[in-house]
Amino acid sequence: MAIGSRRAKLAALLMSAALALAGCSTGARVAEPTVSPTGSARAQLDSALGVVLSGYDKSGVALLDLGSGAEYGLRADYASQSASMAKPMLVAMALRKARPGALPSDMDQAARKAITESDNDSADALWAYAGKSAAYDALAKELGLASTHADASRDWWSWTWTTPADQVALLGHLVKHDSPALTQAECDYILDLMSQVRDDQAWGVGSPRSEGAKAWLKNGWVQFESTDGLWAVNSMGRVQGGGRDYLLAVMTRVPDFDTGKALTSAVGKWVFDVLGSGPLQ
Repeated sequence: MAIGSRRAKLAALLMSAALALAGCSTGARVAEPTVSPTGSARAQLDSALGVVLSGYDKSGVALLDLGSGAEYGLRADYASQSASMAKPMLVAMALRKARPGALPSDMDQAARKAITESDNDSADALWAYAGKSAAYDALAKELGLASTHADASRDWWSWTWTTPADQVALLGHLVKHDSPALTQAECDYILDLMSQVRDDQAWGVGSPRSEGAKAWLKNGWVQFESTDGLWAVNSMGRVQGGGRDYLLAVMTRVPDFDTGKALTSAVGKWVFDVLGSGPLQ
């Protein structure tokens, strides 16, 4: 069997397992503050997220309040594998490959499925079409994502490395159209797909969608059986609602998918609640 075929089958198995877990949670719990945080938004975030992520040193959070322009980070430079959180980058790579025209119809369909359904076969097709690791690293460099790069040992999108800080920077470029690496039309195309992520994958940063907020997001999850056996469970996106407008990325490396899903969702909900009390300064 070809290496690409084995990877595609492995990715499909991982996806099936993860979706099964997502649809049948074991009820993983995370620590919650025993009293409501008080003080400035920054102090509240320190208090709440410090409790939620206590004991999980392999995790990081980066936040940008688009209204105030203020940033917040808790181990924002924590580096781990992207998993499916890499898929907006894959779509961006494919859009650049297709210039000066539009994506071919099969790649347009692959882009839609990769983002909205987190379909791995579609991601594999985008990766191959756009130029794999070389194209990924070139785009990351042009976007100024210093800690985002392919893995030298595996030419595979799921194994690319990134940080919460870099993911918020990527989101900033998509929202502000401020990088020559991507046109406004390309940014809008990616964001439109991120607004259509299906409901069963709208956890993590997207969890405030259940409270009526708008969210543009992409999550990622994969188990690293060949290294430490832990799961990378990540979430990134933009949230708007009730006077809030922010970019958030959360990355974790945890014993199981349910724990990562619960942690990223708890962070997503606490950030939404805290910023409802006032802007980050």
